[in-house]
Amino acid sequence: MKKIYYLKTCDTSMRILKMIPLEGFTMQEIKTEPITVKQLNEMKNLSGSFESLFSRRAKKYKEMGLKNQNLSEKDYQQFILNHYTFLKRPVIIIDDQIFIGSSKKTIESLLEHFKKRKS
Repeated sequence: MKKIYYLKTCDTSMRILKMIPLEGFTMQEIKTEPITVKQLNEMKNLSGSFESLFSRRAKKYKEMGLKNQNLSEKDYQQFILNHYTFLKRPVIIIDDQIFIGSSKKTIESLLEHFKKRKS
């Protein structure tokens, strides 16, 4: 499976997508096509937790005062399903590998993955 979950209004997501070859990928814009429970569970199975998929950068995270709460895995799951901004993005799935978010380390791993596939 080759799938990308992204937000077209997120400049960082769009910048990352321009760095990689997109042919063969199924693209899902999460604002217009919300992720399903099944899709989120597939992401969780690859990443190890809902927390790893959860964005603490979302405006709603601060607005709702979630920083001061002790959130469980079920909480992370519900927040992501209830509002697209809580999904750390982009999420790029290539077979059994998942690349989550825009950290420098994640982007380096993603680019390295494509370099290896070329050689």
